[in-house]
Amino acid sequence: MKIALVGAHGKVGRVLIPILAEHGDTVLGIVRKEGQPTLVEELGAQPLLLDVGAASTDEIAEAVRGSDAVVWSAGAGGGSPERTYAVDRDAAIRTIDAAAAAGVPRFVMVSWIGSVAEHGVDPESAFYPYAEAKLAADDHLRASDLEWTVLGPGTLSDDPPTGAIHVLAEDEEIEGGPGLEVSRADVAMVVAQALHSDSAVGRFVRFTSGDTPILEAFGH
Repeated sequence: MKIALVGAHGKVGRVLIPILAEHGDTVLGIVRKEGQPTLVEELGAQPLLLDVGAASTDEIAEAVRGSDAVVWSAGAGGGSPERTYAVDRDAAIRTIDAAAAAGVPRFVMVSWIGSVAEHGVDPESAFYPYAEAKLAADDHLRASDLEWTVLGPGTLSDDPPTGAIHVLAEDEEIEGGPGLEVSRADVAMVVAQALHSDSAVGRFVRFTSGDTPILEAFGH
């Protein structure tokens, strides 16, 4: 499978590339800054320098054309609300549209566990633009004709991988605390598993650390 990875230099992306390469996949690692392509290439991806925050839908479509799947693992990483909306909402939506225009069938979105209409984030909170931006992008993907998966990990940590997660039921309430965490390494493993699991298509999968082996997470 040829996979276009947007946000290849991010913390999840840098773990994901070797996992996919070991699986035998070809990874197009899309990065936005000079200096990032070298590391991405060392990890096993074919690097492409393209700032999706500034690129047009047509430019992104040209970049991902010929891929079997697109993974969105990019983000503004904080900053101003304007920057958050520009990347986490607008650039993500352009990338979704680009994948559709380029004939890429599969799209996996790395979102967050609270990406629901009633996310409950206070409009006065600095986190509110992120919650709104991610929800808009996720909804746009769900409304598309792509074979989509939205992944909603809990609070990200840099802990070592466990290889196991807890997948929340559709109506399961989110409770704060340490139990809501999941390592970025495990998130990367979930992305890889979702890409190669037909049963992940058309699902919003919310998950935290847990006891279910990731290899079995999409078994139903």
